[in-house]
Amino acid sequence: MPKAIRILRTGGPEVMEYVDVEVGPPGPGEVQVRHHAIGLNFIDVYFRTGLYPQPLPAGLGMEGAGVVEAVGEGVTHLQPGDRVAYACRPPGSYAEVRNMPATHVLRLPDAISFETGAAMMLQGLTVQYLFNRTHKLKAGDTILFHAAAGGVGLIACQWARALGVTMIGTVGSDEKAELAKAHGCAHVINYNRENFVDRVLEITNGQKVAVVYDSIGKDTFIGSLDCLAPLGLMVSFGNASGPVPPFSLTELSSRGSLFVTRPTLFAYIDKRVDLEAMAADLFQMVESGKVRIDIKQAYKLQDVARAHIELEGRRTTGSSILVP
Repeated sequence: MPKAIRILRTGGPEVMEYVDVEVGPPGPGEVQVRHHAIGLNFIDVYFRTGLYPQPLPAGLGMEGAGVVEAVGEGVTHLQPGDRVAYACRPPGSYAEVRNMPATHVLRLPDAISFETGAAMMLQGLTVQYLFNRTHKLKAGDTILFHAAAGGVGLIACQWARALGVTMIGTVGSDEKAELAKAHGCAHVINYNRENFVDRVLEITNGQKVAVVYDSIGKDTFIGSLDCLAPLGLMVSFGNASGPVPPFSLTELSSRGSLFVTRPTLFAYIDKRVDLEAMAADLFQMVESGKVRIDIKQAYKLQDVARAHIELEGRRTTGSSILVP
């Protein structure tokens, strides 16, 4: 029987169990995928801890790449043998084989490996919508991007460079600073040695930035607001340090009529036509070499607890994958 990770309760990494699962034929509108690689993302931690609730028992994982083994009734855009990749709900990619809705599964170009496909879909599509739809960046813009040496961050460094955007990135160590610079980040701030608000003011000669992209949450939210120019946009797209606590709307008005949004990838890819357009853009960036997916960690599926410990401890850089 194929193996998969299941949780019976929410909690720490120890709640993840490596078990045998029975996978029957795909139902109507479903596709059966045998994974060659699985993406590891912080959203998986949110589901494991219960920050993002789901019915239990449950699977984990939002991203994977592999080969179609069977298709259910009504599925016409995929067939057995297709190389595919995806980033979508419901969770369950931490598995050797799974059945899932076919609507968000995409053919993976031959030039892109399964490992790259598994590592890039959620993070790459996130950067695509952040830079093109949440706020349309253009050459000459200056932005602040937290966690610049993470999986999303390193893709953002390269994408910003390709657009002609000046990216200021924050990181937690000198090693991560060098990594972000090597991937195209124009200015890097080590927040363990420098006050990132003061450094942003210094770098921008007091002008601040038009957009802040913040996946850290509680620890950086107010400081991020302080980095925004009047009418600037705060994009809070993650909670690595915990959810943003309640705040008064006067925090926005007093800083110059700021805007705040809390987007999710899944709202942006809800329609198949949007997903296909976004994925085509991502595939082009990767195939052209403008964006390289930097896989820094690869773990066996049964070692997923160690992977989560290192991810939560901010000991990872770049992208991480699980290998069935």
